[in-house]
Amino acid sequence: MTKKINIRFGVLTIMVLIAALSRIIRVSPNFAPIGALALFGAAYFSRKSLALIVPLISLWISDLVLNNTVYSSHVGHIVWFTDGFYWVYGSFILISLTGFLLLKKVKPLNMISANLLAAILFFVVTNFGAWAGSTIYPQTFSGLMTCYVAGIPFFWNTLAGDLFYSAILFGVFELAQRKYPSLAVKA
Repeated sequence: MTKKINIRFGVLTIMVLIAALSRIIRVSPNFAPIGALALFGAAYFSRKSLALIVPLISLWISDLVLNNTVYSSHVGHIVWFTDGFYWVYGSFILISLTGFLLLKKVKPLNMISANLLAAILFFVVTNFGAWAGSTIYPQTFSGLMTCYVAGIPFFWNTLAGDLFYSAILFGVFELAQRKYPSLAVKA
């Protein structure tokens, strides 16, 4: 039983890390696996703590790579966290919690609902974070609404990225469980 769990944990962890590192491939702004990582972890890791920690650490590792290579303008020192990272990571945790509720059974309708809610949560939380304390948007209700309106084009990319990466992650793992029954958890 321990060997089965370790193999499953290893496969899940590798899939999550590869998906997180795929963020380096820039398709378009916000087309990324962030919501899919949180939902995938929530659906498949047996322990809820690991379902949060493994995808969150993978997200942070991909942030380290991106922030210190692709987005790097800080020569000579490592960027461990960017300004406002807590809004992204906070939304990631909320998405994971959503996954715990909606993905107890991995079914197409649950997947679509979870991905839609994930994109909405990410949009609401991160745009609020972009507005809070901003010098770009007035710190008024009108300024907040302007920030949300400016973020609408990014919402569609977020939703498309979540759906795309979820289809790959969930689809590959479901097929792998069928081909290798040792990956499946017996109910």
